[in-house]
Amino acid sequence: MEKATENAKNPAPLKLLGSWASSYTHRVQLALRLKGLEFEYKEEDLGSKSEELLRLNPVHKKVPVLVHGGRALPESVVILQYLDDAWPETRPLLPADAFDRALARFWCHFADDKLGPAVGAVFASTGEEQEAAVRQVHENLALLEAELRDGAFRGRRFFGGDEVGFLDVVLGCGSYWLAVFEEVTGVRLVDADAFPLFHAWLREFEALDEVRETIPAVDRLLEYARGVRHMLLGLAGGAGAGGDATEAPAATAAPPAAAPPAAATDIAVDI
Repeated sequence: MEKATENAKNPAPLKLLGSWASSYTHRVQLALRLKGLEFEYKEEDLGSKSEELLRLNPVHKKVPVLVHGGRALPESVVILQYLDDAWPETRPLLPADAFDRALARFWCHFADDKLGPAVGAVFASTGEEQEAAVRQVHENLALLEAELRDGAFRGRRFFGGDEVGFLDVVLGCGSYWLAVFEEVTGVRLVDADAFPLFHAWLREFEALDEVRETIPAVDRLLEYARGVRHMLLGLAGGAGAGGDATEAPAATAAPPAAAPPAAATDIAVDI
């Protein structure tokens, strides 16, 4: 049981169904900790999903799922917004200004729809296909770097300002996988010289106590990532050149040429 305070207006218990290696799950865990909300955590075996998970998330059948007072919500970004709406007085994640809120949501979509798939493709491929994916990752990081340097987030310690916010949670609970991927693939993705502001932001994010409490040990992540990459490359080889997975351990991968087994496709990943 996580130690935190409970909101008097929302006394119903909170329960989170998740997976230890899922950065989508980490988003919700981090948000709950930042907002000081007490919750029960249930680890799901994605290779043998519980009846509870299938019942609570019949559409996608994936983690995370937040249960509040017996009512279930899937999808990490939806859950984060719900937590802000239900507990507005405890460490707001989204900014108060309507335009800034919309901007944070836009860049969250960018993380999930552009940057994440590119990182996943690097992890799940080799050779020329991987080189093309690396270029795409760098193009996407350059866009974030430009926003930190000259755009809406200029001069900020975090994307949310002086404290981490909605976009920091979404980006950060996936960006720590970049170092893991670099170790496993031997491919450099985030160069401090090329992306100094993004690199500095990531170091600041990783140093937070709540983040350290949320993210698993690097050795465990490395072991997990090596096993998944071996599996994905084996599947790609069996499916023919160009095949890669729907999902990989840290960022949503590119659309598959051939779908891997259910246990592989449920490895939650995002950047």
